[in-house]
Amino acid sequence: MNTVIVGAQWGDEGKGKIIDILAQDADYIIRYQGGSNAGHTVVVDGKEYIFHLIPSGILHRNKICVIGNGVVVDPQVLLGEINDLKSKGVYINNKQLRISQNCHVIFPYHRILDKLRESKRTFKIGTTGRGIGPCYADKIARCGIRMIDLLNPSVFKIKLKDNLKEKNEIFKKVYAYGGFSFEKIYRDYLKMTDRLSKYICDTVVLINEAARLKKSLLFEGAQGTFLDIDFGTYPYVTSSSATAGGACIGSGLPPLKIDKVIGVVKAYTTRVGEGPFPTEFSKSFGDFIRNQGREFGATTGRPRRCGWFDSVLARQAVLVNGISELAITKLDVLDTLKTIKVCTGYKYRGKIFRSFPYDADVLTKNKPVYEEFSGWLKTTSHIRSYKQLPVNTKKYLSRLQDLLRAKITMVSVGSRREETIFA
Repeated sequence: MNTVIVGAQWGDEGKGKIIDILAQDADYIIRYQGGSNAGHTVVVDGKEYIFHLIPSGILHRNKICVIGNGVVVDPQVLLGEINDLKSKGVYINNKQLRISQNCHVIFPYHRILDKLRESKRTFKIGTTGRGIGPCYADKIARCGIRMIDLLNPSVFKIKLKDNLKEKNEIFKKVYAYGGFSFEKIYRDYLKMTDRLSKYICDTVVLINEAARLKKSLLFEGAQGTFLDIDFGTYPYVTSSSATAGGACIGSGLPPLKIDKVIGVVKAYTTRVGEGPFPTEFSKSFGDFIRNQGREFGATTGRPRRCGWFDSVLARQAVLVNGISELAITKLDVLDTLKTIKVCTGYKYRGKIFRSFPYDADVLTKNKPVYEEFSGWLKTTSHIRSYKQLPVNTKKYLSRLQDLLRAKITMVSVGSRREETIFA
């Protein structure tokens, strides 16, 4: 069974935990897009692990974790992540971790350019400043440098010189920034490549051979559907294909070999950074839920904006991803609420939108149409069976299932592996 796990909101849905659980029955766990601007948090035996580039399945023995060609890699961050895991007792060898030779590489000039561009924008996007966008831009502009280029010093030298010739002109003339030294970058990256080279391979052959042998493949997306470059709330999006379709683009596995797509949603809604958010809470209530749910970015630590569950948004995600099953996370965060709301439409200039509109005015100026539910006012974190959930909890989940037209198969009631209900 080849399965894609995708976020069905604005990211931060708790995919890391879901991937960690499903990885138990997978042979390969494959990250297919994004970069170190994403973070997955997994809690095992009371110990917290935060992943940025390495697939969450690395915590399981005898699994092969793959960083696919759709990911942009910052070697410094990746090496830091490997060292951090080592300090926690997780040792990684080149049988457990494989990196696509076609991954594009993030350089210091990408990170600086990211921040300088954001500083000049009138409408801030809310970038993490990690160089993700500029690296993907170079990829599309056909001047990017890949992992395989780093393995050939003479090719790397030519490409880096060519890039710096253009980039340094832009930095000096547009941003009044001093530019970058070829020698330092070249030397530093060759050293890092020497440490990473054992992991780099042709992952397209690796993945397709695994599929031919009927191995179980689990594809891990970063961010979420509405940060997708095509289907997100543009321009407040990431720079890659975060939807399920990106699993094929970012790994080289043909679409017909994908068997199932599981969507992950929170029992409410969050997003980080700028952009429209129709169901966003008031500041005081938003602060309360943020503290209840520990809603701070795993990568940046930035506070997440919080709001009611948006079924208009999530139903569109089900549609574009082909989601057949849903995992609901952080249900326990709602345990103390007397009343819970679900957005079922956007009212704008007398018209109610039931399907997701991409018009910026509609998204920023609408009045959400809500259905209200009585809360359950009971702790759910100890519950391990769907039948044991409070009646009002089951009513809430049943309504979400009907609105999204997909079956709920997992419910998370805490951050630990065992705090999970299989429906």
